[in-house]
Amino acid sequence: MKLAPQQRIYICFFLFAVSLGAFFSRLPDLQVQLQVNKSGLGLTLIGAAIGALFALTLGSPLVERYGARRTAFATVIGTSAMLALVPWTSSAVVVFVILFLEGLLAGALEINLNVEIDRIEARIGRSVMNRAHGFWSLGFFFTALVSSFVRQEGFSMELHLAVVFILVLVTGGSVIWGLEAAPPRNKIVHAKPPLLSLPTLALLPLCVIGIASFLMEGAGLDWSAIYMRDVFAVEPFVQGLGLTTFTLCMAVARLVADPLVDRFGARFVGFVLLVLSAAGLVAVWLAPSAWIALIGFGMMGAGCSTGYPMAISAAAQRTDRPAHINVAALAQMSFVVFFCGPPLLGFVAEHAGMRELYLSCLPIIVAGLLSVRALSAKKKMGRRKPALVER
Repeated sequence: MKLAPQQRIYICFFLFAVSLGAFFSRLPDLQVQLQVNKSGLGLTLIGAAIGALFALTLGSPLVERYGARRTAFATVIGTSAMLALVPWTSSAVVVFVILFLEGLLAGALEINLNVEIDRIEARIGRSVMNRAHGFWSLGFFFTALVSSFVRQEGFSMELHLAVVFILVLVTGGSVIWGLEAAPPRNKIVHAKPPLLSLPTLALLPLCVIGIASFLMEGAGLDWSAIYMRDVFAVEPFVQGLGLTTFTLCMAVARLVADPLVDRFGARFVGFVLLVLSAAGLVAVWLAPSAWIALIGFGMMGAGCSTGYPMAISAAAQRTDRPAHINVAALAQMSFVVFFCGPPLLGFVAEHAGMRELYLSCLPIIVAGLLSVRALSAKKKMGRRKPALVER
């Protein structure tokens, strides 16, 4: 299969999102199967979060040791295999353990794919980080649509996730087999890289940008449908449009952002999109009608689309520590917010109201705007290397 190196990483991101999205779509069925309430389901699912944080904190040396291809095989196919095992048990404790293992693999996947796409950027002389994350968003959007049909037709959770695993195994195996690791961006040799991937003071502004983006993503993915229901009392189809609009605008913005980053620089693009996020938040907070709120959700989705990928790229380009250490540290901080943010926003909604939930995100966006100088202002308008252009 003739694919450019970056295209292989795009497919890995897409397949990971397809596996994860298919699993998320079956959470109502999983709750019934495990016979737990919503709190119990939440405690079960937190196994994946704990596993991911362990991997992001401790897994960087192993990812670097085993290399891009072997790590991609283990993590892209392994996460799908773990998720496919979940429907075959009725024990919440066993599901917690399976999801913990899946989280370990997912954390390693996050380090591996982001470091590799950064190295590919250096090799081909142009930005592709946002597009790679765009394929994650596209995969999630795609699997959400397909899964709605699958559940409507009554296909079992076991069959659904098994078919997804077979798809990932066949497609991922053939794509990853031809993956050749790109050389490191920086030739600096670090004598004793740290065992723990923890943020440094210099990395904190990039962490703030990642946190702002992930908080917005959690607010859009987890609470948009409930906001539309509670604030405007619209029919279920329109309730779902909030999530659809958010994810679609996020995917499109990621897929088209890289040429803008090359032309105007990451700092300018990051500033403009964070301002767009803030405007979307205000629109949702003050929306007089459901349609204005939908426009706000679209602005939020586009606005938070590139903050995390550009922060990851900037972290990988730092020379103070190995790239995989900085990427893991940034991802660790951002994922804490991704996992913990939605419940905290739920607390705000419970005690202050759904509109105020979105208003409470605004200070974090302002902090992201104040941190945007940590992104590169350089423009990449150089000539592309013909052998590595996308085909």
